[in-house]
Amino acid sequence: MSVHIMMEPPGDAGLLQSCGTADSLASLEDVTAESTANESSEEDSACAREEQSSAKVEQSTHTESGATARPNSLSLPVKATEFWTTHRNGEVKLRMGESGPEAKPPLTVNQMFTSAVERFGNYNALGWKEGEQWKTMTYKDYYKTCRTAAKGFLKLGLKQYHGVGILGFNSVEWFIADIGAILAGGFAVGIYTTNSPEACQYVAENCQANILVVENHKQLQKILQVQDRLPHLKAIIQYKDELKEKKPNLYTWAEFMELGRDEPDAQLDDIISSQKPNQCCTLIYTSGTTGHPKGVMLSHDNLTWTAFVTGEDVSMTDADKLQEVIVSYLPLSHIAAQMIDIWLPMKAGGVTYFAEPDALKGSLANTLREIRPTAFMGVPRVWEKMQEKMKSIGAKSSTVRRKVASWAKDVGLQTNLNKMELNGNLSRKPLNFRLAKCLVFRKVRKALGLDRCTRCYTGAAPITKDTLEFFLSLDIPLFELYGMSESSGPHTISLPDAFRLISCGKVIPGCKTKIFNPDADGNGEICFWGRHVFMGYLNMPDKTEEALDADGWLHSGDLGKHDQDDFLFITGRIKELIITAGGENIPPVPIEDAVKEAVPLVSNAMLIGDKRKFLSMLLTIKCEVNNETGAPEDELTTEALDLCRNLGSNATRVSEIAGGRDRVVYAAIQDGINRVNEKATSNAQRIQKWTILEKDFSIPGGELGPTMKLKRPEVMKMYKDQIENFYKEVLTPTTPDNPLPSK
Repeated sequence: MSVHIMMEPPGDAGLLQSCGTADSLASLEDVTAESTANESSEEDSACAREEQSSAKVEQSTHTESGATARPNSLSLPVKATEFWTTHRNGEVKLRMGESGPEAKPPLTVNQMFTSAVERFGNYNALGWKEGEQWKTMTYKDYYKTCRTAAKGFLKLGLKQYHGVGILGFNSVEWFIADIGAILAGGFAVGIYTTNSPEACQYVAENCQANILVVENHKQLQKILQVQDRLPHLKAIIQYKDELKEKKPNLYTWAEFMELGRDEPDAQLDDIISSQKPNQCCTLIYTSGTTGHPKGVMLSHDNLTWTAFVTGEDVSMTDADKLQEVIVSYLPLSHIAAQMIDIWLPMKAGGVTYFAEPDALKGSLANTLREIRPTAFMGVPRVWEKMQEKMKSIGAKSSTVRRKVASWAKDVGLQTNLNKMELNGNLSRKPLNFRLAKCLVFRKVRKALGLDRCTRCYTGAAPITKDTLEFFLSLDIPLFELYGMSESSGPHTISLPDAFRLISCGKVIPGCKTKIFNPDADGNGEICFWGRHVFMGYLNMPDKTEEALDADGWLHSGDLGKHDQDDFLFITGRIKELIITAGGENIPPVPIEDAVKEAVPLVSNAMLIGDKRKFLSMLLTIKCEVNNETGAPEDELTTEALDLCRNLGSNATRVSEIAGGRDRVVYAAIQDGINRVNEKATSNAQRIQKWTILEKDFSIPGGELGPTMKLKRPEVMKMYKDQIENFYKEVLTPTTPDNPLPSK
């Protein structure tokens, strides 16, 4: 997931939290001794159990000791040991209710898929581009192909409860490998394409992967480097490009599919019929910003129930009425993308089209215009890049066009704010709004490829109020989502008739939210309850007990509060909370967002001050991004150039500004920070020192995670010298990096 979809686990969970284009999108990633002994003993005997019959495996259940209750633990009349397991073959008690969504009969992935085939068999399910032509696959062929892949995996030696790791950009093959692994009784395991060979090795070994599916030669090389450290690995499959070298147990996608094509169905059917909704089928690995990634165990029911309830909540239309259209481009190793691209469309018979591999480097804009999705999920950076591009184009328009656009945006913002306050019940749009829609809004939507899009979502990282208001003024409300890998994706959703700016909406039906240990303002840790809550972390009982309390509530690690209408607002993250030397607790995100809003030249901001006497801040400047590597370059963006010109600066590069080289720009930044400081609730929350870094944060640079979430511990290490310089001397407003006195 502010919203947020914060799909980040307690600690370093994978966020959906809030919570661009080259041409339209530029480049955008204590457990007790007894409990430990039980875990070790279970794992030591895992291989022996795998050789037993399916029936015996099905009957096995977890034996972990119960989690230690937290102070003031939220209570439900159930035992924690029934709700979680860390064993690969474990089963859990589902958090079912007596009526409503909680009482929906549990389904396996196969049952959900076959239901979709029965209802929507002849409808297109997947679309991909070959050259300049779009190709499609129906639901009937989609299911048949997944079964063929499942039989191929079994032929290659995939064992029950072992992983099939998938390392590559979104594609038909990615989906088929994912679902094929599940049908064959294994675990579907996405691996981030940005992972190092060592990070790939950790995930593959942790899930005991028998098969690894890689996109191309580049990703293959990562696996070959660590292959000798993967004792469970039996085969590697490359799904794009020709193999540059032939090796034992290395297959092309065509060779792999041929393995399963003529295999009898009996073995696969037996495995499918033995599967239970409360067993694990997918592992989502957290980003690992504070240690090794954790394998989030999601059950069949986690996926199928969440897809059903979410689809109903957002009013997805079944294909036999009007088919939903989705564009797949966000990393599929993240639960947000899997839920939106794979499971939600399957529930309604929607069709998913795959963007090009360079989507986040520029081509997504073209794909959106070609496909015209009915729903679209963008991480905040996608929306920010769109905003920057539109502002840049607008600045070059004629005076008349600029005035018309400004008038339309004023009308659009006010009308939509009124509609928001009335929970979508604006009886009739005013005449000036209808005129603005005709003159401006429709043209903007068409240019972005969003003219059919009735639901635009944002999540996975915080988004600023400025960006939300910008799109709202263009009659494109961005609905924030909030959730975690550990909640199978969404927990709260903003809807057209129920949203508030900077709120991540209301809890999805059948789930519950509690604020744990709230303070005087109602802020406390956000806790989740529902059938979307995960099974546990694979092989990590201690981490699982940290996340799930004695009564089965999932503790998010996020701070938040409800307003009087039950809208959830994210106010910070427990582990991100800055506690100054004076003992003041300060959530950094609101201050960082305020600086970015006050100083549009700033791309990223990170507040420093934990255990320090005062707050300081690292800043980066908006710059161009290399379309091939995604790395930040020295040249300023068009928007940044325009801002500099308006300030009276001739700078064209970051290097001409950083290090105090451009006093005009520094004066403007200091002025913006002064304005932020004037609104601070206490002196402790004022920014006393800041510096501009030589390059922007990025995924390849290591400062941002795969969903563009700031990796604070990494940034602290990388810029240790700059941070220490803030605190080497008594506070003075005349240091080179802070040349002007504060007001």
